[in-house]
Amino acid sequence: MNKKMCYPGICFLAWVLFAGFQEVVAQNTELIAPEVETARTDAYEQQLENYLRHFLVEEYEARAAKQWNRDYSSPAALERSVSPNRRRWEEVLSPPVLFKTGPLETKPYPLGQVQAEWLTLPLGILTAEALFAFPEGASQQRPVPLVIVQHGIGSTPETPFSSGAYHEYAKGLLDAGFAVLLPMNLRSVERRNNVERYARLAGTSLPGIELVRVQHLLDVVLADPRVNAKRVGMWGVSLGGMATMFWMPLEPRIKAGVVSAWFNQRRNKMAVPDERYSSFSPREEHAFFNGWLTEFSDEDLVSLIVPRPLMIQHGKNDNIAHWPQVVEAYEKAAIHYQRLNIPEKIDLVLHEGGHEAIVSEGVQFLTNWLTASGKEK
Repeated sequence: MNKKMCYPGICFLAWVLFAGFQEVVAQNTELIAPEVETARTDAYEQQLENYLRHFLVEEYEARAAKQWNRDYSSPAALERSVSPNRRRWEEVLSPPVLFKTGPLETKPYPLGQVQAEWLTLPLGILTAEALFAFPEGASQQRPVPLVIVQHGIGSTPETPFSSGAYHEYAKGLLDAGFAVLLPMNLRSVERRNNVERYARLAGTSLPGIELVRVQHLLDVVLADPRVNAKRVGMWGVSLGGMATMFWMPLEPRIKAGVVSAWFNQRRNKMAVPDERYSSFSPREEHAFFNGWLTEFSDEDLVSLIVPRPLMIQHGKNDNIAHWPQVVEAYEKAAIHYQRLNIPEKIDLVLHEGGHEAIVSEGVQFLTNWLTASGKEK
């Protein structure tokens, strides 16, 4: 310890604790050899991992079968039948109660040729912030549909207007006649790890907090007469895809979604290390949520989105998943739509690329389902 940084009382206490620790270690080695203790502890850790992995993976199907009691006789019947699961999903995210504490603040925020605005909405100590832009011709007489465009890890609200993995898909949506709302979420692994630890102590989650921020932004944005409040979609890439999957079950104003570079065979992704795909553990602690894999693997979570249209995009060269497992999970998710005789409302874009958005297919899907000329009237 640096003596210049050490107060006498604190230094003394630290010395006492360290000396005591050394004494305990010395006494312990007299009773058990270190290599014996290490082997014993390693075995116990492996027992715990095996027990929990067996619960999460091998026992999932039987457990979920008891938790879900879906009624496919009609879309409304399905929504009613999964309402207990929806409440339990809300408990996983545990979104807090936040209140608006001031008016929406806006300021011009040009992005090249795009005339956007930066929105700031006070929510007590927190704020909800986002970019907001309209296509040409939007007016009270000609309101346009809105797409929530959610960035992922390492990105910002500006990134979906850039090239690279995002391929300017926010601009593609603007050009197709959509208004776009690009919420600012916490962007780095380290920052999300830090905040998620506090969130767990507080009985909430970072995705739950960020959901509520977006809901408050929607309250004010959808009141704009240039927006058609009945035609709202969401498209997220990577952790933005997580947000799309996580939030649509709890936000009915979102009528259609595109999930890029996120959908997965979730049990394997979270609990079974494999050289064919990357793992969140041990670096990305923020991506583990209490109770997630009790019954909410991706294909089951989709049944909280049905009957709203949903597109899944995944690249065969994206190492977030082993692509055949994505196909397997997608086929299970599609059953919910097939049982309701609406198979056209779910789609998989399996492409040869990597961790990225596929713009033309995503824009066309949302155009089909959210515009007056599309299928969703």
